[in-house]
Amino acid sequence: MQKKTAIAVSLLFAASGCAASVYQIVWFQLLNLVIGASAISLGVVLATFMGGLCLGSLLFRFISPRHHPLVVFAFIELGIALLGLAVFYTMPVIAGIYAGWAGSGVAGIVLRAAVAAFCLLPPTILMGATLPAVTRWVDATPRGASWVGFFYAANIGGAVVGSVVAGFYVLAVYDVGVATLMAAGLNMIVALASLILASASGYFAVPSALEFQSPRSDWRIYVTTALSGMTALSAEVLWTRHLSLLLGGTVYTFSLILAVFLTGLGIGSAIGSVSARFQSARKNLGVCQLLLCPAIAWASYALAKSLPYWPIDVMAPSTSGVQLQLDLMRTMWAIFPAALLWGASFPLAVAAASDGAHKPGHVVGGLYAANTLGAISGALATSFVLVVSLGSRSTHQLLIVITACSGLLMLLRLRPGFALTYGLFVAAMAYIVPALPWDFVAYGRFTPTRGPYANVIYMREGLTSSVAVSEDSNGHRTYHNSGKPEASSYPPDLRLQRMLGHLTTLVPKTSNSFLVIGLGAGATAGAVSIDPGAKRVVIADIEPLSVEIASKYFSESNFEVVDNPKSEIRIDDGRHYLATTSETFDGITVDPLDPWVKGAAALYTREFWNLCRARLNPGGVVTVFVQLYETTEEAVKSEVATFLDVFPNGVVFANTVRGMGYDLVLLGRSDDAPIDIDQMNNRLQNPSYAPVMSSLKEIGFHSAVELLATYAGRSRNMSQWLNGAIINTDRNLRLQYLAAQGLNVYQANIIFGNMFPSGQSFPKDLFTGSQDQLNALEQIFRARQGDF
Repeated sequence: MQKKTAIAVSLLFAASGCAASVYQIVWFQLLNLVIGASAISLGVVLATFMGGLCLGSLLFRFISPRHHPLVVFAFIELGIALLGLAVFYTMPVIAGIYAGWAGSGVAGIVLRAAVAAFCLLPPTILMGATLPAVTRWVDATPRGASWVGFFYAANIGGAVVGSVVAGFYVLAVYDVGVATLMAAGLNMIVALASLILASASGYFAVPSALEFQSPRSDWRIYVTTALSGMTALSAEVLWTRHLSLLLGGTVYTFSLILAVFLTGLGIGSAIGSVSARFQSARKNLGVCQLLLCPAIAWASYALAKSLPYWPIDVMAPSTSGVQLQLDLMRTMWAIFPAALLWGASFPLAVAAASDGAHKPGHVVGGLYAANTLGAISGALATSFVLVVSLGSRSTHQLLIVITACSGLLMLLRLRPGFALTYGLFVAAMAYIVPALPWDFVAYGRFTPTRGPYANVIYMREGLTSSVAVSEDSNGHRTYHNSGKPEASSYPPDLRLQRMLGHLTTLVPKTSNSFLVIGLGAGATAGAVSIDPGAKRVVIADIEPLSVEIASKYFSESNFEVVDNPKSEIRIDDGRHYLATTSETFDGITVDPLDPWVKGAAALYTREFWNLCRARLNPGGVVTVFVQLYETTEEAVKSEVATFLDVFPNGVVFANTVRGMGYDLVLLGRSDDAPIDIDQMNNRLQNPSYAPVMSSLKEIGFHSAVELLATYAGRSRNMSQWLNGAIINTDRNLRLQYLAAQGLNVYQANIIFGNMFPSGQSFPKDLFTGSQDQLNALEQIFRARQGDF
């Protein structure tokens, strides 16, 4: 292969990698909506995606080398485009079939795996065959073997561009449909360019005696390559969790982490390709693995002991561009050295395994498969076993030991004295790996300003996130999830949580069965559970540790809801549970993570609210929490407009602090019947409702009128404010991008004032009851105009 041709092929590989990265982001998002966003679902999708790449690299060996590699590559790219479009357009049908057949337990996991395999295996198998296809054309020389590394680096470079463009622009401005068409268009351009390049270049097939013979490479190279893939993906899982604490778990953060990691891999691959031409590839591969020991130790120290305590006040005025630069610098500071070394390992392995008789393409498939299998095992083991059972510190230590062993495996001829010395050095590196600080888990990016004063009494690393509980000097406790407070026993938070629960049970005509999405500290579920009419309360939460926290640390404020015989706790994505059950409810209350958290926007889409409406009994209601802090006005508009698009009779209740905006409760009804104040009062006056009345008094409400007097407005009062609001849908999940722009912004009172200007008329058609009750409600409403 001539140099000019190789450069052209590298550009084609870059475009192919860009398209593959866009597909990966889109498919993960779509499949999470179908089979749920739980840890099990993510593991299934990740394993299937990478398993397809592995199969493709192995199955390509059965394609005859007589065909021009670029022609084969062109047809592979065309196939990826067609299958990528097929996955996107058939997803609604797949979702319907899955929802009808879905079950729980092992059967449910098997079905999730089957759906993921059906969607992902065909295109990912083709993706896995692209590198072996073209490298079959490379000469059996050290220079030829190094071109494999350059192709691999170009592919990763394209993936970086794809992840950045998709994560920061295409999906933020358009939707998954546009992203899919963009990726498919890139595949087709690559296919056409490959055919043109093939027609202009000669190709001589490998002699028949060597066509299907695999070179006899040292097994240690394959083992080292597999271990390298395993430690790389394991570390990426760990560091993504830690960096989301440091930077905030927004969709932009995840795109940034992926881009930095891939950039390191790409640059490292290019460096490894160059060094393979002039030096011993086997020796350099071993050295890379040995150097990974201090690189992993450095990353663990930087992420746990250094970066969280840099004197940075995230609340200081700053532009998004400055914040991006700061986040980029901190991410690279921690993980870039290790990413470079992992990137260099693959081309060095290819060069080391090439025997001179066979072209490097003959070994690429096997090495790529070994690397991918290692990556699958590393990602799954870390996510499901190591972090949960051992914790981050022990997992980091295990990675250091594994990389040291893989390095020594390649350098067995080293003097015993050096091996012993390095063994002691590795032990020292493992020893200095710090534990994950409790205050960092609790306060994340606010650790420099709030961490020094924190009294964290509990911390665990769970399946989906790291969680903590803190307690102040007054005995108030806060539940922290991934570096942010999610619920607490502080009066403003407790009032909001109980408002959600009590409005959900008191407004419906009948109160029998309820669904609570999001357990957290359990205050909302507890408010639902103490209603005498509630016979069954289903609680869905994605994090298993929430049950322990709610039971052990918040039982007083949540009325021991975990141990209540009415409660049925389901560890599952709330949307997935709702989509796969045929049960209907008198009330559904949704208290998800902040909408700027990646994935949370799926619980605010039009499709989700339609699903909730379909699961309501006649006269039933849906409530949801909407925050006004750490968000943007455009994001709040999107949340409210999307909810009112499905529930045009929706009502907004305000939870304010000293008359200023704090957060809201949206309430939607399955019919247009007015809210009956007398019915609510009659219930509250019944002796059996004494626990409910006591709960309301604790948060400042002494009657149904006072609870309903938190009414702030409805769609007809906000039509002008909602003008131009973006509807959040499954296709765009726009809310996660809008909300992420307000991560460190506190403009709650401004947003609230713009939503509900003074001078509103009392909604006489919204409420019904005795005239005295209506007059009392109207009097409070008018007195609060402009001052909640």
